[in-house]
Amino acid sequence: MDALKSWIPLLCALGLGLSIFLLAHGLGRAIAAVPSEDRSYRDVPPRFFRLLWWPIRWLAFYLGPLLPLRLRQRVLVKLRLAGLDYALAPEQFIAGQWLAASLAGGLVFWMLDTLQRPLGPWPLLAAGLAYLMPGIWLRDRILLRRRETLKTLPFMLDIITLCVEAGLNLSGALTQAVAKGPAGPLRDEFSRVLRDVRAGRPRLDALRTLSDRMNEPAISNFVAAMIQAERMGMNLGPILRAQSEQRRNERFARAEKLAMEAPVKMLFPLIAFIFPCTFVVLGFPIAMKFIHMGL
Repeated sequence: MDALKSWIPLLCALGLGLSIFLLAHGLGRAIAAVPSEDRSYRDVPPRFFRLLWWPIRWLAFYLGPLLPLRLRQRVLVKLRLAGLDYALAPEQFIAGQWLAASLAGGLVFWMLDTLQRPLGPWPLLAAGLAYLMPGIWLRDRILLRRRETLKTLPFMLDIITLCVEAGLNLSGALTQAVAKGPAGPLRDEFSRVLRDVRAGRPRLDALRTLSDRMNEPAISNFVAAMIQAERMGMNLGPILRAQSEQRRNERFARAEKLAMEAPVKMLFPLIAFIFPCTFVVLGFPIAMKFIHMGL
């Protein structure tokens, strides 16, 4: 019996070592099964995804077949509107959400356990917030791209108009707009149009893809006008100038609308924060006089 008891720690150590070896071997085989990704034709992922790119890619490889088709399409549309469809696949974005939730939940769990505090719902709450953060960031990026696109569109159309009136074709005008125009999402999108044309896609198809990718009425009107002019053999100069003037008038109307909305938006901060402070500053001396008179 004593001899058997002396062998128990050794057997436990062997079993633990074998379990660790099998786990490491299975994990290594799972990692080795993930194929390498050719990113020579793809854009650079955002910063958070670059920091955790290897675990995100591995998780996306096994998570992708489990995702519903409708979810993948919905995420792909958002990535396209954000200009990230050449940088991230839908399963990679969702894998980033799950990985962020796991890291945040594990970090909060470790901190509370180290400080010997009750866990409560805080790890789950941190994991939920971390899961939602990439979606919020993606929505803000879409809105920012829309604002910058509408802001720079009239100037880019002016450059294209001047180049067309100087004798260049539409592709040459787009090249000059990309080279001389302000940096922003619109210049990146025009650059993608030129890249598609150089890859062999017809110019009209590349413009339609631009319209579908951005899903913006101003861009859709511009693309529709260009396609109609190309088909009918019309002069592009007057059409582009009319498009530029219309986009500039729309930008001025949006600025007027925002200026008229500013007093309404400032009403709540005035009532909730500024007016009470003003009343306190004005009423404090009067209240102190009444207190001294009562004393």
